[in-house]
Amino acid sequence: MLCGRSISVRIYYFKVLWRCLPIGKKEIQINEEIRDRELRIIGSDGQQLGIMSAKDALNLAEQKNLDLVKIAPQSNPPVCKIMDYGKYRFEQAKREKEARKNQRVVDIKEVRLSLNIDTHDFNTKLNNALKFIKHGDKVKVSIRFRGREMGHPEIGLETMKRFADACSETAVVEKPAKLEGRNMLMFLAPKSNK
Repeated sequence: MLCGRSISVRIYYFKVLWRCLPIGKKEIQINEEIRDRELRIIGSDGQQLGIMSAKDALNLAEQKNLDLVKIAPQSNPPVCKIMDYGKYRFEQAKREKEARKNQRVVDIKEVRLSLNIDTHDFNTKLNNALKFIKHGDKVKVSIRFRGREMGHPEIGLETMKRFADACSETAVVEKPAKLEGRNMLMFLAPKSNK
């Protein structure tokens, strides 16, 4: 009776333990975490040292006061490199930070025109669009047609062409004016400096 119960308790603990184990690791395996029988080893200078056991490779790395890092776990046998892991992580973080710093997020700003826009209002909207374009953002120009205005889309198209011509020095038409439902949309992008 006791024997059957202890087996069921062991099975229960095994199931609980199995659920707690991580399925995949995001971190790279280093030193004692590497459990493979055979490994292809690359030295700290980039020279291939051949295929050897994990124990021998770890001893070789410890002799040089470096770490054994698994860099290609999917290959057969897995590829490990002898390197300074702390320095590697530092340089990787530095590269990622530099990439984020150089990354530019382009926003899309919107300028709304009307079908019967006056000259002063047109110039104000134009100045806003030029300011957005000089800042490096894309501009979405839209006209909303109301009621009977839907019968005259050619007037909206003419207004859009006039707006695009006024912006032609600093911007290019990325997507020409197109009627979508009750709205006419056009996208302008800054000219590339080549």
